[in-house]
Amino acid sequence: MTEKSDVLISVRHIVKEFPDSGTVALNDCSLDISRGEVVAIIGPSGSGKSTLLRSLNMLETPSSGEIIFEGTDLADKSVDINRHRQKMGMVFQHFNLFPHKTVLENITLAPVNLKLKTKAEAEKAAVALLERVGLADKKDEYPAMLSGGQKQRIAIVRALAMEPDVMLFDEPTSALDPEMVGEVLDVMKSLAKAGMTMVVVTHEMGFAKEVADRVVFMADGKILEENTPSELYEHPQDPRLKDFLSKVLI
Repeated sequence: MTEKSDVLISVRHIVKEFPDSGTVALNDCSLDISRGEVVAIIGPSGSGKSTLLRSLNMLETPSSGEIIFEGTDLADKSVDINRHRQKMGMVFQHFNLFPHKTVLENITLAPVNLKLKTKAEAEKAAVALLERVGLADKKDEYPAMLSGGQKQRIAIVRALAMEPDVMLFDEPTSALDPEMVGEVLDVMKSLAKAGMTMVVVTHEMGFAKEVADRVVFMADGKILEENTPSELYEHPQDPRLKDFLSKVLI
């Protein structure tokens, strides 16, 4: 069992309301994420998965509740959220690469601009990361010259270049052609094996089963069940989870 001191992110009773529409996207969600743990969040569309993930680094501001990251409540308005976001790598469905910058420039931009590394240090680290994902030969190319899978691997490298303590993935393969999904999942698997803390919103049930330490099932803005992959998939307890699993291939 993980010791309490190993908890990296602690979500406490998060609520997210959209008053204009009357929608409650998150309804009293609590979750602990430990160092080195891979947590997969699954559930039907509109269940609140991405809203919960985006709340972890305050891209979505909770209506109430706490997000404790490395001992600091990010929901506290006095907190310098940008300083904490530097330690939280984020990878979106779409790659958000700067089209007018080369792969190397995309990766080194933030570490250099934030004065975390010199240009030479950032470039050396970037090349090492590109080698790790099999794309060192693309460092001087522009995003338009890359496939979707290559762009997403570059987006992962760009996040890793900040040397984050946790990586947040928001359906990172959902915008990719099927034949490109595997190359991105392989990079994520290697990160998991290396001990990176990861929170992954995903529709890839096989990936969640193989790589996650814990799977969290959400529906209607609530966390309805969480367990090890084998227990959650093979012995689901919640009726909504049973129904969901009956409709997806694992």
